[in-house]
Amino acid sequence: MSEFAQEVCNDAHERMGRAVVHAQGHFSTIRTGRATPALVEKLKVDYYGADVPLQQLAGFSVPEARILVIQPFDRGSIDVISRAIMESDLGINPSNDGEILRLVFPPLTEDRRRDLVRVVKQMAEEGRVAVRNLRRSARQDLDALEKDKDISADDRDRFSKELDRHTQASIEALDRALVAKEQELLEV
Repeated sequence: MSEFAQEVCNDAHERMGRAVVHAQGHFSTIRTGRATPALVEKLKVDYYGADVPLQQLAGFSVPEARILVIQPFDRGSIDVISRAIMESDLGINPSNDGEILRLVFPPLTEDRRRDLVRVVKQMAEEGRVAVRNLRRSARQDLDALEKDKDISADDRDRFSKELDRHTQASIEALDRALVAKEQELLEV
């Protein structure tokens, strides 16, 4: 009978893990003064009337710490890729030589670093809220199982404690990722 409850907990644990990975993926989109393809690979480009992620249209390389080179698979797409980068919130104008785009990332100012830390903290909080919402939803499922007499009150309490452990572990993973990203952002 408690296999339903175990399935609820396993599903919640898996979804919490995905929420943590999602938040960490968002962290990688915040630039740290170093060039990384994660900054632009999810950028949507209007390619023949469809919004396509840049990673499907081009290859990336980082020849130097502050330079990102984008080589489109189709030379005809270089102008739309360049326009998408200029319209994004990166604040960088690509240099275009007809075959590749070069993005030169200037060093971050202290104020900009502090702003980015605030943005990352907000992303981490959104991740924590998502994890807590998953816990709440799973608890409601456990309460419904108890109400339907599929599990006992003791089983519900035991699985609720297991949910709390998963929630705490997920939040700690988010906090560790946040601390690492903060250190990376504040590093000069």
